[in-house]
Amino acid sequence: MEKLQEERIRTRNVRRILDAATEVFARKGFDGTRITEIAEASGLPKANVYYYFGSKDDIYRAAIARLIQGWDEALEEIALEKDPAEAFTRYVTAKLRLSHQHPTESRLFANEILRGAEFLTEQERKHIRDVTNYRVAVIEAWIAAGKIVQVDARHLLIMLWAATQFYADFQPVVRDALGNRNLESADFDAAARCIADTILAGLIPRDSEPT
Repeated sequence: MEKLQEERIRTRNVRRILDAATEVFARKGFDGTRITEIAEASGLPKANVYYYFGSKDDIYRAAIARLIQGWDEALEEIALEKDPAEAFTRYVTAKLRLSHQHPTESRLFANEILRGAEFLTEQERKHIRDVTNYRVAVIEAWIAAGKIVQVDARHLLIMLWAATQFYADFQPVVRDALGNRNLESADFDAAARCIADTILAGLIPRDSEPT
């Protein structure tokens, strides 16, 4: 029971630290952020931050890893055994949910990509390539089976990622375009339907015309 309680405390504190760090990193970048600021934002003593993370670099990589894990989980919707229409719809919905619930993490990643992506290790880059290659193989298998039309699978994945990512990385633009002061769940639901319906209209083969 005691170990279980300790694990709950650890999970809660790690989440608080990563949430706080993500906000600070997104505003100030890696170089401009200090451990003291992360501790203050998390509401935990600086010593507690060092108890869970050995360095600022460790915190940063954990925040990025958490984001990539979320993207990986969304991509799991694109699975060979699923119907393509269902798979793409569920992926778009899951990705937009991340954009809604964790926009700061997405903006942190985007900001660092614009700075040259020096924070990504070769292992992380390989992971992204491997995950992409696997989903490309799924899409190409659907094409071969006649379930979707011929399409460049890699560009399709990039397009889906970009369309959904925009709602996190450029929220002020989205709010202005929609005329909303704040984006609500209904806005993301509407975006999911629009993106998925548009993509599927071009991907799903039409029934043959009667001769």
